[in-house]
Amino acid sequence: MELIFIPVVAALLSIFTKGNRWLNIILAAAGLGVLLLKFGPSNMDYQSGQWVSIVDVPWLSDVVHFHLGLDGISYLLLLLTNILLPLIIFSVNDHRKPSLVPLALVMQAGLNGVFMAKDGLMFYLFWELAMIPIYFITLIYAERDNFVTTVRFFIYTFIGSLGMLASLIYLYTKTPDASFAFESLMSINLGYTESIWVGAGFLLAFAVKIPLFPFHTWQPNTYTYAPAQGSMLLSGIMLKMGLYGLIRWYMPLAGESVPFYQPIIITLAVIGIVYGALIAIRQEDMKRLVAYSSLSHVGLIAAGIMTMTETGLNGALLQMFVHGVNVVGLFMAIDLIQQTYRGRHFAELGGLAKVNRWFTILFFLIIIGTAAAPLTNGFPGEFMLLKSIFDYDTTYVVFAGLTIILCAVYMLRMFQFSMLGEAQEDNKPIALMNTLPLVVIAVLVIVVGIFPQWFIEIFEPAVKNILTTISNTKGVMS
Repeated sequence: MELIFIPVVAALLSIFTKGNRWLNIILAAAGLGVLLLKFGPSNMDYQSGQWVSIVDVPWLSDVVHFHLGLDGISYLLLLLTNILLPLIIFSVNDHRKPSLVPLALVMQAGLNGVFMAKDGLMFYLFWELAMIPIYFITLIYAERDNFVTTVRFFIYTFIGSLGMLASLIYLYTKTPDASFAFESLMSINLGYTESIWVGAGFLLAFAVKIPLFPFHTWQPNTYTYAPAQGSMLLSGIMLKMGLYGLIRWYMPLAGESVPFYQPIIITLAVIGIVYGALIAIRQEDMKRLVAYSSLSHVGLIAAGIMTMTETGLNGALLQMFVHGVNVVGLFMAIDLIQQTYRGRHFAELGGLAKVNRWFTILFFLIIIGTAAAPLTNGFPGEFMLLKSIFDYDTTYVVFAGLTIILCAVYMLRMFQFSMLGEAQEDNKPIALMNTLPLVVIAVLVIVVGIFPQWFIEIFEPAVKNILTTISNTKGVMS
């Protein structure tokens, strides 16, 4: 309950702090404190793999309950959300902007709710709650007139959400106790045709949110022209909603449709991997390059999830955490470059390493983590994902493996053009204080790369439980 109400209260307090930077950061970090102290592994039995209820209060009669729960999967994504939010708010250049920080905090509440909801309708409501703030952030604080781009983003996500709502309502009509409770929805035995249509509704919502090729057309411009913090929120955390939805809601509730959709989704995901990487290589705008890189990487994650194997799901969850950390670090570094040097295009930069040695080290660590260099955070997850795709189809893994090779090409190219070469006459150092969030991210790049098992142990039992449940109740082989 605290993880929902604390960000809401923090948003209200933030409105009256008149742009106090450190108070805003403290307010954003309050959720992380609660998560670690009350719901940390020392206080919760994540090794059981069970999705444990932490609050269950009737809201709309007995039809809809304010029902929240936790397992290792939820905890990992809550950890990601509540680590990144304070870092993102720290990076806000002007805390006097009247609504950016409060909107981000409301979004934090919605995201926490998405990852804890045990009621189908509550999941949908939190899904929409998390969406509303980002619409305003991208519309109000965009780098240029972004109305058309924002409207396109709204239309795509709204239509997708309607598909999910339709599936949930249909499942509700089939429940014996007229309830949206996850357990009630799980008790339904859908026919094959029914599961195809229910699965289509879920997949539409999640494919748009991930985004999965060809539902990605809203993404490049939105990521590019949104304010830096909006890009961080969208790519670092929000797209994880779609990937989480595949694992938590689609597979358990429409598992019978998996044999039908599995080759389709994996094929589209692999196309997105290659497409995103090839387009990223051609980019001269650093922000746009990262946008297409994100498309490529989440395609690999989606493909791993749809293999329906323990290795694939473990790799996907670890990479969801890693991708969130790394992409926020990249957008944050690019924003610092843009704020200091008034540009982010390759032609406008060069030689920044000569006056930014500390920043250069941090930026390079995040880049090699993104490129999945051994002993960095990107390597373990991508290795497991490629292993799961190899086991599914050896042809697919050839194309999926391009994400590592091509990522190294465009990431090192970005580093070369921005940090190396001839220095511009007016180059000046980036303020060390502003690089503090990058220090946290760089530490995570190293720690997760060397000790990935620390994180896998949190969610692995929950993954096994989900696969066992699906196999036993839905007849889908894991």
